[in-house]
Amino acid sequence: MADFVLKYADARGEVHSQVAQGTTAQEIRERYTRQGFLVYSVKANRAGLSLSGEINIPGRRRRINLEKFLIFNQQFVTLIRAGLPILKALELLTDRLTDTKLRPYINAVREDVRKGELLSEAFRKQGIFPKIYVTTVMAGEKSGSLTEVLERFITYQKLALAVRKKVLVSLMYPSVLIVLVILLMVFLVTYVVPSFATLYSSMSAQLPTITLYLIAIGTTARAYVVLYAAALAGAGALFYFWSRRESAQERIDRVKVKVPLFGDIWIKYQVAQFSRVLATLLAAGIPLIQGLETAADSLGTPLLRKTLVKAGQNVKEGQTLSSSLAKTGIFPRLSVDMIEVGESTGALPQMLTSVAEFYEDDVNTKMTAVLSLIEPAIMIFMGMFVAFVLIALYLPIFSLADTIR
Repeated sequence: MADFVLKYADARGEVHSQVAQGTTAQEIRERYTRQGFLVYSVKANRAGLSLSGEINIPGRRRRINLEKFLIFNQQFVTLIRAGLPILKALELLTDRLTDTKLRPYINAVREDVRKGELLSEAFRKQGIFPKIYVTTVMAGEKSGSLTEVLERFITYQKLALAVRKKVLVSLMYPSVLIVLVILLMVFLVTYVVPSFATLYSSMSAQLPTITLYLIAIGTTARAYVVLYAAALAGAGALFYFWSRRESAQERIDRVKVKVPLFGDIWIKYQVAQFSRVLATLLAAGIPLIQGLETAADSLGTPLLRKTLVKAGQNVKEGQTLSSSLAKTGIFPRLSVDMIEVGESTGALPQMLTSVAEFYEDDVNTKMTAVLSLIEPAIMIFMGMFVAFVLIALYLPIFSLADTIR
């Protein structure tokens, strides 16, 4: 998706200029023409304007709090169901938002709707709302069932947040344990070992080889601990900036896929996310090809995004979704078979929901099993390391005690 500067006139003859996202200039021109606008020009965005008309700063991305945005949508749906017009509902909610950072964007949406723009286009112009949300709102406007479509989006978002939180909670304890083990190792090597080295040097004791090696490592680490910390921080910063590039993220994704155990879990988690998004869009009335594009953009993994773009091209050429996904070589065979059944029975959205539920449960089960193995492995490694340090440090003391006797 690229940014284009669009100049058009609405039904009242007012001329607008904004930044719109699309694959090509022709696609944007046709999209706005279908909406009843008179398009004057569509040019590539070379000035760095954002969708809201601001200047984009490279490396900075604006984000919204999805949980608070979810609360806004629940309130929005409730007001519309109560019979309030969209504009009045936006006016009531603007001053009652729990997220103050979201207020200027909702206020801008309200002003655009007041000027006669479609709600979906008003959200799209802000450049901060998820593409799946904008597409969902557009589907609700076209079908005349905005509240039902928004309720599906809310249900999807709740499930996605619940799965994400469950995964993060599962990873929290092992992460804390690994950090504590690393801190303990650094403390033993940089503080305890050099202290024993000073003791043994004052006693002029004959030290075993294992102790000599440990003392050499400890004294060197203590002398250069600041340099090592600075080098580690620099390497981390370099990796962070490198990993933000599209090509780097794709390489990292390819490495993730090949990691034993975790690679399979990662792929299944992404397949579950993709299936959930596509099922929500298809149930809202979005065409399959447009749904594939939106689902691809909603995934934060360049590898799967490119894979789904290729699959979308195959679907455009007349191939089935299941065969297109099978050619990628990334989607699990079972998911492809389930999607094929959904296509043949005409129940693709329901089958995609089943795929998402199946793989979400599978990811949860495998994460629990893998983490139950990692925790004792970390404890065993920590115990072996501490035992090695203690033996290496106290072995000379036992030798000295035998000599004194």
